[in-house]
Amino acid sequence: MSVAHQTDDEQTKLWNGHSGRAWVETQQVLDQMFKPLEDLLVEAVSAGSGHRVLDVGCGTGSTTLAVARLLGEKGRCVGIDISEPMLTAARARAEREDTPASFIHANAQDHAFEPASFDMVISRFGVMFFGDFVRAFANLRRAARDDAELRFVAWRSPSENPFMTTAERAAAPLLPNLPARRPDAPGQFAFADQRRVHRILEESGWDEIDIRPIDVACTLPEKGLVRYLTRLGPLGLILHEADDRTRTQVIETVRAAFEPYVHGAEVRFTAACWMVGARAPSAPAEPKDAASA
Repeated sequence: MSVAHQTDDEQTKLWNGHSGRAWVETQQVLDQMFKPLEDLLVEAVSAGSGHRVLDVGCGTGSTTLAVARLLGEKGRCVGIDISEPMLTAARARAEREDTPASFIHANAQDHAFEPASFDMVISRFGVMFFGDFVRAFANLRRAARDDAELRFVAWRSPSENPFMTTAERAAAPLLPNLPARRPDAPGQFAFADQRRVHRILEESGWDEIDIRPIDVACTLPEKGLVRYLTRLGPLGLILHEADDRTRTQVIETVRAAFEPYVHGAEVRFTAACWMVGARAPSAPAEPKDAASA
């Protein structure tokens, strides 16, 4: 079995297990945190001419539903994700809101989309987890019509996002088995290198590539901080395995490390991201290399 396939299996297991359930359980906090980034994508859809939108790595559906509300009866928004727990939550939200969004449980890297079926492809932190990035974006290119726009938000480097690594740095002395992040592996910071992102998009057939740094102010309620930091990220993956004494000590230590971000009842941080744009050329270009980037 190839490394890419092993990675895909790992991601499928992760997002249909602990991580997927954790996102569902912290959905409200995460939606509030990332609302400013969601708004940027909704604005991009509003400014464009596309009425058929694909939301990649849609998770619990916040961005998909926001775009579907914007389009109304004049268009449609489809979300795709590998996580069944998250999609179950997304479908329930759509039904409660009576919002005409639809969802696909599949890996966008390999899913057999109808060719040229979308005017725009978007993602909020959902495209950094593929096992083979060139293959995935080539598949999305085939799903997009000629001249369709690609627009997604991805994290820049860990060093530029200290809020996102505070929990694991504080907990590391107490949890020697804390999983380390692997540079360039599928995950939160896989797209930290701007040149790598450009190369992936170019090799997968996209044109007019534009990658710009954005720094976005984000907030979450202080009362939701401990739940957030103990459920997500590397810490969330193993903290539930710790004994009660260690768990209590870790939570106290990590919560104290976040104090610089706490302002009364609100937690504030800056999300250092890339806003990435590209366009599907009129004459589709074949990917230069189907190997994993």
